[in-house]
Amino acid sequence: MKLRTLIVDDEAPARERLRRLLAGNELIELVGEARDGVEAVEMIEETSPHLVLLDIQMPVLDGFGVIEALQEPPAIIFVTAYDEYAIRAFEVNALDYLLKPFSQERLNKAIERAHEELTSGQEFADRIGPLLESLREEKRYTERVAVREPDRILVLDVEEIDWIEARQGQVVVHVGQEEHVLARTLADLEARLDPTLFFRAHRSVIVNLDRVKEIIPWFAGSHKLRLTTRAEVDLSRSRGKALREILGW
Repeated sequence: MKLRTLIVDDEAPARERLRRLLAGNELIELVGEARDGVEAVEMIEETSPHLVLLDIQMPVLDGFGVIEALQEPPAIIFVTAYDEYAIRAFEVNALDYLLKPFSQERLNKAIERAHEELTSGQEFADRIGPLLESLREEKRYTERVAVREPDRILVLDVEEIDWIEARQGQVVVHVGQEEHVLARTLADLEARLDPTLFFRAHRSVIVNLDRVKEIIPWFAGSHKLRLTTRAEVDLSRSRGKALREILGW
């Protein structure tokens, strides 16, 4: 079985080197190259590769953002100049990585490991969760989120977001007058956002604190938050106490 493989790196020389090193590997069928994270998501959905050689540090949407934007990510070999703590996290989770610069021998070993794992029938999706949890302990808070739309993948800077709500089983992100649906839970998104900027105002609402303009008394000790966009969201009694400590009101 040959592994249908996609290369993802924002640097052309890095892609060319990987392509050259893979050329003689009988386990690999190269199906394409992506120049950034957004293009990677689109190409993965179009080509359905078994394996992706994925750079981590890319502009707009990084390697972690690529994985999170996919419903069912393929097997991943990370190609990275990440720090030593993150590399240990990769090792603990038994997923391979290539630390730039790497040798032909090191690449071949990574490919062989991937081939063994993929032909063993183990689902990569079952293993990516623990890996991401380990890395989140060290990784910075999310700076961008990828929104899947019918004809494109939109990348939002989180600072653009005014508020987020759980509505009828979906997570809806509000940016000005626009609404975007994210394929994740509110709790998962909250864990990835900087708590100094985003605040859980209600069990179904997260607000960008920079957008809070007024705090309006409401019924039974609860409040409404009026945002700079004129939207109003609920502030529960229990979360009101936490907001008082943050804002000092």
